[in-house]
Amino acid sequence: MSESPDLLARAFTKLAAARARLVLERPFIGSLSLHLGFRAGDPQWCETLATDARSVHFNPAFVEAVAFPDLQFWLAHEALHCALGHFARRDHRIKRRWDVACDHAVNHMLRDDGFVPPAGALLDPMFRGLSAEEIYPLIPDTTGERSFDRHAFDRDDHGGLAGYLGELRLRDGHRARAASPTAGEGGTAGAAAHEDAWDDAGSEARRHRPDGQRDLHVEGMGDPLALEQLWKSRLAAAAQAAREAGRLGESWLRRLERLLEPTLPWRALLARYVYALAQEDYTFQRPPRRDGVALLPRLAKGSIRLVAVLDTSGSITETELGEFAAELDALKAQVSAHLTVHACDERLAADGPWNFSAWEQVVLPSGIGGGGGTRFTPVFDWVERDGLTPDLLIYFTDAMGEFPERPPTYPVLWLVKGQGEVPFGERVQLA
Repeated sequence: MSESPDLLARAFTKLAAARARLVLERPFIGSLSLHLGFRAGDPQWCETLATDARSVHFNPAFVEAVAFPDLQFWLAHEALHCALGHFARRDHRIKRRWDVACDHAVNHMLRDDGFVPPAGALLDPMFRGLSAEEIYPLIPDTTGERSFDRHAFDRDDHGGLAGYLGELRLRDGHRARAASPTAGEGGTAGAAAHEDAWDDAGSEARRHRPDGQRDLHVEGMGDPLALEQLWKSRLAAAAQAAREAGRLGESWLRRLERLLEPTLPWRALLARYVYALAQEDYTFQRPPRRDGVALLPRLAKGSIRLVAVLDTSGSITETELGEFAAELDALKAQVSAHLTVHACDERLAADGPWNFSAWEQVVLPSGIGGGGGTRFTPVFDWVERDGLTPDLLIYFTDAMGEFPERPPTYPVLWLVKGQGEVPFGERVQLA
């Protein structure tokens, strides 16, 4: 890259001004953009803008030519890619289609927040309100769409930042240096001829060398999981600050609950909850005479009573009910639990409940689904009427129905499919 110093200076000034305007006019998005430093990129690799979740790389000629409001949009676009963790969510998906899906998702969010999308922004109306994961399967393999920016998240992606720097090393015979070229020195300026000093993460993907020059430390770009958690924290902090200042738009108030609520590993949480109930401790009670005369500590294990209720109102599929039954079957055997299973939609299943000892396999009767409305009061009335006093009641439901006016005296664990809320007990979000 051999851009003139004047062009680079103008580009940095324009970027800084666009970000400052974002902070003033839209503090939620603006504060997220502050976590990304600016780094000048080689036009051969970066035609417009790019991000690696640590910096915004830019083409100085593009920055100078683009309209100021459009530049604000694209800076917000880069910040949202990072805040939503798109760099950590691709998994097995094809990168080109994933990039297109991410652009559609981000652009719809920005438009709903009042931004005016520039010409050429990917913005199919049918994708409004969908996440990148929901959009991805709707993108055809033969799509001609391209993401506006470069998503340089993948270290194994030869089209990304790491691949580009590797090509420079092969071509120039040395590492791509982040410092500006000096007078009389050939080579390239690399992906960061100039950079914005702001980066509170301390992870600008660079390191200091003994000779005073700085290399892009691509091989040690950091733990993607740790970076994802960092961006989740930044998203939560930005939302909280904007809300307290009364500057968080209604569109974000509706969206952020779902964005910030983690998809919890419900199986692990269910197991942890049940194991905590199983009272295991060492005892010095005298053992049976056949075990000998020695009085040694031994592990005493007590049985617990579990009540599991299946919501059969129609929102829970038979496959999901089967998976839940299999999970209960495995757990009750490990903690020596007696399990009582019942089903309910707007009323209790006529042929329930079903009881299983610790050694019995949990098999649900065929045609257990009810398909009516949803009421939870019949279940708690039944437990009280039959005097069951469970150690734990587990309710598998969408949480959309009529609840009792008062919570019961025993613990309740709600495994919730969807966004329904519960008035008491502990709520676990199903993946």
